[in-house]
Amino acid sequence: MTDPLELAVHNTTADERAMLEAFLDNYRAIAVSKLSGVSEADARRRLVPSATTLGGLLKHLRWVELNWFQRVVAAVPEDELPPPPWSDADPDADFRIEDDETVESIIAEYDAECARSRKVARAHELAHTGTHRVLGDVSLRWVYLHLIEETARHCGHADILREQLDGTVGPEI
Repeated sequence: MTDPLELAVHNTTADERAMLEAFLDNYRAIAVSKLSGVSEADARRRLVPSATTLGGLLKHLRWVELNWFQRVVAAVPEDELPPPPWSDADPDADFRIEDDETVESIIAEYDAECARSRKVARAHELAHTGTHRVLGDVSLRWVYLHLIEETARHCGHADILREQLDGTVGPEI
């Protein structure tokens, strides 16, 4: 695959879809880079009062991908999808790293979910609409923009956590 940062920075006159794909893939790669190379303990380390951890952020982003591309865009029936980990009683469960999860498994699950998201996106036009349980009809174009925003925001969180853990900063565009 071409470097997503190169695509996002140097593809400034590409068509809309290529730009949306490049920016989302860039932030996906940044999110993975923030977790890559940290210890299992550091992936779980809470540096803020909330349930936010480096590993938890990527685990959460995996569920974000599944929700928007599988549930909303592709309209995969609920009984064909894994049940979400969160509930009213445990709203932060998608951020929690279970004992049997590792940095490697969290990255692998996220990468696999992103691959499924790309496959769903390729099968639809940007104007294709899916139905969100709260928002109603949303277009694939809107989903791309929302995922860019959500992933970029969490990359910022991860950047701060990683800097606190070991001083690592970047990459950024």
